[in-house]
Amino acid sequence: MVTAGIGIEEISREYEASHDDFNAILAKSLGDRLAEAYAEFLHLQMRREWGYGLSEQLNPKQLIREAYQGIRPAPGYPAQPDHSEKPALFKLLRAEERIGVSLTENFSMSPASSVCGLYFSHPESCYFAVGKIGRDQTQDYGRRKGISHEEAERLLGPVLGYETQTNTDPISLIG
Repeated sequence: MVTAGIGIEEISREYEASHDDFNAILAKSLGDRLAEAYAEFLHLQMRREWGYGLSEQLNPKQLIREAYQGIRPAPGYPAQPDHSEKPALFKLLRAEERIGVSLTENFSMSPASSVCGLYFSHPESCYFAVGKIGRDQTQDYGRRKGISHEEAERLLGPVLGYETQTNTDPISLIG
């Protein structure tokens, strides 16, 4: 878990107060890119520490394509769509105490320019996407997680392969 966001919101607010939206957006983008770059650097350090990255001679294009051994999946991405497992990771790593990163009630990280994920080193590890899931899978997930079916649907919304009772009537969304 890394952050490059400490102070970014304050800088962005100062730009916004000066009606300088371009630099406000640029500051946030720079924070995001720095956090991602540092997470990638830590992955390189881990590959070297584990021994199999010592002989890597990857050019920038190969790095972008992630042509190295191992993966770095993160909550919210296709292989791990449920963000609700972040609190366990944050507790284990003592993220707020150690680097000042906390979670909102909807599992967003604060400050925003922060990255959390997992490193897997196995030579056969690869990225994958969880396809659309059925109602039975959502019910089973909720049961195993100890949450209601409705809560499981909320957490897994982007990967549901069916319409829920709360999202079937577009007119009800208007209010």
